[in-house]
Amino acid sequence: MEYAGISKRLIDFANVCVSHRKNGIAIVTVMAALFFAAISGSGPATVAATGGILIPALVKNGFPKPQAAGLVASSGSIGIIIPPSIAFIVYAVVASDTIPVTISRMFIAGIIPGLLFAIALVIASYFVISKKTKSEKNAASTIEEGVEEKNKAKKPSFKEVIKAFYQALWGILIPVIIIGGIYGGVFTPTEAAVVAVFYSLFVGLAVYRDMGLKDLPKIFIDASLQTAVIMIIVGAASVLAYVVTTENMAQNISNAMLSISDNKIIILLIVTLILLIIGCFIDAISALYLLVPILLPIMLEVGVDPTTFGVLITVSLAIGLITPPVGLNLFVASGISNQSLKDVSIGVLPFLIASIIVLLFIAFVPSLSNWLPNVMNM
Repeated sequence: MEYAGISKRLIDFANVCVSHRKNGIAIVTVMAALFFAAISGSGPATVAATGGILIPALVKNGFPKPQAAGLVASSGSIGIIIPPSIAFIVYAVVASDTIPVTISRMFIAGIIPGLLFAIALVIASYFVISKKTKSEKNAASTIEEGVEEKNKAKKPSFKEVIKAFYQALWGILIPVIIIGGIYGGVFTPTEAAVVAVFYSLFVGLAVYRDMGLKDLPKIFIDASLQTAVIMIIVGAASVLAYVVTTENMAQNISNAMLSISDNKIIILLIVTLILLIIGCFIDAISALYLLVPILLPIMLEVGVDPTTFGVLITVSLAIGLITPPVGLNLFVASGISNQSLKDVSIGVLPFLIASIIVLLFIAFVPSLSNWLPNVMNM
C-alpha cells in the first residue's frame, strides 16, 4: 500500500474531510489510523504507513514534536483492535483450546471498543497544546489562529471532497472487500490477506501506477524479513505456551489468583494490571500465546465472557504498543520523527491515560464488546 500510493490518498481524503476544523489535524491522524487498522490489522504497520506524512503535519499545526509522534504511535494501536485484527485471530485460535471462540465474533466485538479508543485519542489531543508554558500557549494560539483563518479560507467545497473520495476509493474499498468477503463466506481470514495483497498490487501497477515491477523485489524482501522475525517470535512463544499448559502451570497460577479473592471486580482489576505490565515487555502476539491459556480459565471461573476477555486482552496489549521499554509503536514513531525514545514516551502520556480509561470501561461494561456481535447473531 505504501509503494502503491494508496496510503497517501487515504490520508489526503481524511485531510480534506476534517482538517479545516479546529484541531482537525488530530482527527485526520486518528481517521487515517482507522482506515489502516481496517486494512492491516497491525499497530506498527499503521504507524509506519501514516507517520511520515502526519507527524510533520501535526508539528506544523502547533503540536510539539514528541506529542505529535505520541499521537501517531497511539493511533497506530487501533490497528490490532479494529477488524480484521491479527491479534483477534490469534486469540480465537489459542482460546479455542479452552472454549469455542470464533474469529468472526471477535472481529465484530472489536468495532465499538476500537471507535471508543479513537474518540478518546481525539479528546486527549485537545489537552496537549493547553499544557504548554504560558509563552508557548501564546505562540500556539497565534499558530492556531493563523491555521484556522487559513483553513477557513480553504474550507473544501463539495466538489473537492468528492474528488478526494474518488482518488481514495480504491483504498477505501479494501476493508469492504476484506470484511465483506469474510462474512459473505467468499474466503477465509487467511485468504483475505492474499486477496488484499493482490488487490493492492493491481491498484499500484494498473490504476495509480505509482509503482512498477522493479519495486517488487524490494517489497518481497521487506515482507519476507518482517514475516521471518514474527514467525520466530511466534514459534518460540508457542513452545512456551505448550510447556505452560502441559506442566499445569496455568492451573497453578489460576488457583493462586483465585485464592486471593473470588470477587469478579478484584480479579478483573488484577488481570488488567498484569496485562498492562506484561504489555510493557512482550509483543502482543507472543503475549497472547503465553497469557490466554493461563488467564482465560480464571476469567471463565469468575464469570467473565470469553468475548469480553478477548477484547480486554487485545486492548491491553494495544496499549502495550505505546509503553516502554518494548513499545513497538514507540520505536517506529521515534525513527520516523527523529525523536529519542524517551521524548516520544513522554509525548505519549496524555494518550496513554485516555487509552487506560477506555480499557477500564471495556473491562467493566461487557456490553461494549458483546452488544454488536449479539445483534448480528455472531
